[in-house]
Amino acid sequence: MKRKDYKKQKKSSNKYLVIKVLVLLTFSLFVVVVAYGASLQKKALYAADQAYEPVPDRPKSVVREEKVEPEQDNVSVLFIGVDDSEQRHQGDSNSRSDALLFATLNKEDKSVKLVSIPRDSYVYIPKVGYRDKITHAHAFGGTSATIDTIEGLFDVPVDYYVKMNFNAFIDVVNALGGIEAEVPYNRTEKDENDKYTIHLKKGLQHLDGKHALALARTRKLDTDVERGKRQQMILQAIMKQAVSVKSITKYGDVIEAVGDNMKTDMTFDEMKSFLDYAKGGMPQVDTFSLKGFDDMSTGIYYWKLDETYLDEVTQVLQTHLELTPDSSSLTDGRSNSTDSMDEALEGSYND
Repeated sequence: MKRKDYKKQKKSSNKYLVIKVLVLLTFSLFVVVVAYGASLQKKALYAADQAYEPVPDRPKSVVREEKVEPEQDNVSVLFIGVDDSEQRHQGDSNSRSDALLFATLNKEDKSVKLVSIPRDSYVYIPKVGYRDKITHAHAFGGTSATIDTIEGLFDVPVDYYVKMNFNAFIDVVNALGGIEAEVPYNRTEKDENDKYTIHLKKGLQHLDGKHALALARTRKLDTDVERGKRQQMILQAIMKQAVSVKSITKYGDVIEAVGDNMKTDMTFDEMKSFLDYAKGGMPQVDTFSLKGFDDMSTGIYYWKLDETYLDEVTQVLQTHLELTPDSSSLTDGRSNSTDSMDEALEGSYND
C-alpha cells in the first residue's frame, strides 16, 4: 500500500472512531439524563405522597362550585408559614400562622397576583364567629379555619394550600444554593430556635436558609406590613432561583428538603401542572400588601384594614381568576419587585 493511501485510510479510520466515541458519549449522556429524570420523578412522587394532606371535615367552598383543574383553569394557592417549635407551640394543638401569602394564577397569560396578609390583621374568623387577628385563625382551627377566613376576606375560592414550617423553608433555600435578597438594615436576629445568632447585613446579600428565614421574620425595626413585603420578595427570589437552569441538578435536594415539613392538598399530577408557569423563565408576579392602620383602642394591637383598598384588591383577585368582568385595575402592585410599594404606618407589635 502506498504511503499516501495509508495516511488517507488512517485519517478516515480516525474520523469514524471519533464519530463512534461521540455517539457513545451522547447515548451515555442520554441514559444518565433519563435515569436521573426517572429517579427524580420517583423521589418527587414519594415526597408528594408524604406531603399530601386534604383538609379534613371541610365542606366544599361556597365560592367555587366545581373542583378546578390547574392544567386548564385559573386557580388560587394559599401559602401558610407556621412555627412548630416547642417554644412557640405552648401546648396548643395548632400553632399560629407566622406568614400568610395568597396567590392567584391566570392560565392564559401565565401571571401571578401575590398578596401578603399582615399577621395582626383584624378580620372575621368564621370558626369562632368573631373578629380577631388573622394569625389566630390557624390556632383556632388549623388549615381549615385559615382557608375559611381567607375566602371570607377576599370573597374568592382558596383552591389549594401549601403549609410549610421553618425547617422546610431553611432546607429548601439551602438546597437551591441560597438566594439573592435586599436586606434593609443591619440587625442581629433570632434563628429558628429563637436564639440571637443571625447577623443580617444591609444591602444586596446572598443568603442561606437561616439568614433568609431571619429576614422573613424580622419586624422590630419597621412594621408587619414591611415584613410582608420582604416575604413576597423572598418567595419571588426562591421562584427565580428554582426556575434557573443552574438549579435543575438541585431539584432532588429540594424535594428531599421538603420531607415531612410541608403539607398540601395538591396531588403530584396537580403539582406538575404548575410547571407551565415556569416555562420561559420567571413568570410575571404582581405583589400587593394590605393597607391599614395601627389600632390600640382595646389595649391589644390590631392592624385595621383599609376597607376601600381591601375592596380594590378583592376586585383584582376576582378579575384575575376571571370570576368577574375586568371593570377596574389596581396600580399599587409591582411586577417582580416590591421596591415602590405603598409605605405603611409604623408601630409597635404584640403577639
